[in-house]
Amino acid sequence: MPLSRRALAAAFAVCAALPLSACGSSGGDSAGADASGKVEGNITFQTWNLRANFKDYFEGLIADFEKKYPGTEVKWIDQPAEGYADKISADAAGGTLPDVVNVSPDLVAPLAKAGLALDLDKAAGKYREEYLDAAWASHQVPGLKGTYAFPWYLNTGPLFYNKTLFKEAGLDPEQPPKTYDEVFDAALTMAEKTDGKVATLANVPTIEDFGRYGVPLMNKEGTAFAFNDAKGVQLLTKYKELYDAKALDPQALTATPESSGKKFLTGAVAMNPGSALDLGNFKKQAPNLYKNIGITDQITSTGHVNMYVMGVMVNAQTKRTPAAVAFAHYVTDAEHQMSFAKKVAIFPSTAGSLDDPYFTKEDGTDETRVRVAAAKSLKNAVNYTPVLFSEQMKTALRNEVAKALQGKESPEEALDNAVAACDRLLQQQG
Repeated sequence: MPLSRRALAAAFAVCAALPLSACGSSGGDSAGADASGKVEGNITFQTWNLRANFKDYFEGLIADFEKKYPGTEVKWIDQPAEGYADKISADAAGGTLPDVVNVSPDLVAPLAKAGLALDLDKAAGKYREEYLDAAWASHQVPGLKGTYAFPWYLNTGPLFYNKTLFKEAGLDPEQPPKTYDEVFDAALTMAEKTDGKVATLANVPTIEDFGRYGVPLMNKEGTAFAFNDAKGVQLLTKYKELYDAKALDPQALTATPESSGKKFLTGAVAMNPGSALDLGNFKKQAPNLYKNIGITDQITSTGHVNMYVMGVMVNAQTKRTPAAVAFAHYVTDAEHQMSFAKKVAIFPSTAGSLDDPYFTKEDGTDETRVRVAAAKSLKNAVNYTPVLFSEQMKTALRNEVAKALQGKESPEEALDNAVAACDRLLQQQG
């Protein structure tokens, strides 16, 4: 899978494509799985669009594993990014799911419900303490007991802001807003001082924003969504206020990450999420912006930023449970996560790894500057996107948010409609 923040967030649930009998399964029942036997035999390992850039890394990883465990053989399969969810659906339905599979939380959820994902709390609980708490919890499914994938690599992104625009608006460029209330106040000031010519934000609120604002997203049973409560309505009401004051970019309803980035590059927007790659672009295309760039954490009112997480799942129906569990753990242990993180801009999910000097010490480069800032925020980050929240649900929420901002519905009506639509889709998932 392409290793970017946006791509990490873009996977969608597959249960609708699984047989109804599978989705109706009690799910998560891997009590009979035993990972304590001898590690031996042939297993298959599937990754998500990683061969092109990391062929040598994975071939070396597999060779080392096979050397450590004589009598094992790992067949590596890599699938393209496009259609990955459909491929998993087809394999799940046809009984051809690989032994070890690269998944995101929303991909593992329907597999766990169908009883196809091994419960690692039962089969591999001894490894639990090796991982960050929130990372381990990211592959837990509401309504089921258990954890259904080893956490693998994490990603997040800092927030960039234009210090010049802050200063011109009378805002302290060295004290950027950190909570939603602070950013709302700053945005209204910015819009007032610039007569609506400079917006502070370029994107409408997503499910992650509701989470970072402190809105409960689902009930505890995982059977219904709950982001239409009073706090959720409060958040959308504030965004409506920003939209009317032009503190939220007028084109936010149709914005893409690329269009938002261009707005920030040209000084039409004061804050925007980004990465080390963006810093390089600023340096070339907007040197004045680059000289006055500020880097801060994502906006959050909970004290926890959002993280994106990938995982490695073990097929509950594998004939080689000890070998499959051993290999999944091997791929995601601290040593191998650290070596992978040094090859690409991702972060390990293993406890203590983010304290390594690689993630804490500046060396004057843009890449390191962003890496250190992101790693610091990841230590207590949360994966806010519910594992059951599909792409269709994201679209339903976005459409209702747009109606509220345009004044076609009240914020309360819009969120009630969004929750109703998402609940219907949730029931269809099984």
